[in-house]
Amino acid sequence: MNKVKLRDSLQSYLIEDIGDGDITSEAIFPAEQNGSGVFVAKEKGIIAGLDIIEEVYALLDKNIVVKLFFSDGDRVKVGDKIAEVSGPVIPLLKGERVILNLLQRMSGIATMTNTCVEVLNDPSIQICDTRKTAPGLRMFDKYAVTCGGGKNHRQGLYDGVMIKDNHIAFAGSITKAVERTRKHTGHMVKIEVETETKEQVAEAVEAGADVIMLDNCSPGEVKVLAEKVPNTIVTEASGGITLENLAKYQNSGVDVISLGFLTHSVKALDISLQVK
Repeated sequence: MNKVKLRDSLQSYLIEDIGDGDITSEAIFPAEQNGSGVFVAKEKGIIAGLDIIEEVYALLDKNIVVKLFFSDGDRVKVGDKIAEVSGPVIPLLKGERVILNLLQRMSGIATMTNTCVEVLNDPSIQICDTRKTAPGLRMFDKYAVTCGGGKNHRQGLYDGVMIKDNHIAFAGSITKAVERTRKHTGHMVKIEVETETKEQVAEAVEAGADVIMLDNCSPGEVKVLAEKVPNTIVTEASGGITLENLAKYQNSGVDVISLGFLTHSVKALDISLQVK
């Protein structure tokens, strides 16, 4: 993750949670009281977002010492000590919730991504995310996907072209949409076209798309349509693919499977801070 963007985001999250101060901790503990604690995994999974522990406490108090026992992408089991922290008690407690909210969410995303990679069990197909992320958390969500063994789709509307059904409807055809896009964008920008039928796939190929998405197609349909696309064009399957039917897309011939549920239906990995 970009360190500057990370710190800016964390500052805003801390301001949201702390406001004018932690009235509970500040009422109970003197400023000079020190303590320590450990972040512990209460579920097995893939850990992601460990830099957040260091960055949050660096923002709150430079005297807090953080010791990490794992790296992002590592597998943890129940009871594993993820990190140890020590220093002034008040800032230790001030940062706890922001850290856990992000660490649990990101580790949940990484764990689900890793599960999908294992369920698909096809190294020729890359598991990818989508733009279906929580507003303000895209950087964190997409980084977590990479920790779980997945890849990122475009980061936003600004770094890649995806011509979807509504674009095609307004433009009048796939051909017109691609032609207009080619005139507007530079040679470094790839163009992806969303298709659902063999006629649309053929039109997208003829129009010169760089990537063709096979949207809301069954595993059998994906295999048939992927065979109609030249090897020079990247193929992607998306829509209607769940953890339950993902294995059926094994050997379907596409290069990428993009899954919105990696980030829009997150189950957090249970992690807690246990103080000594």
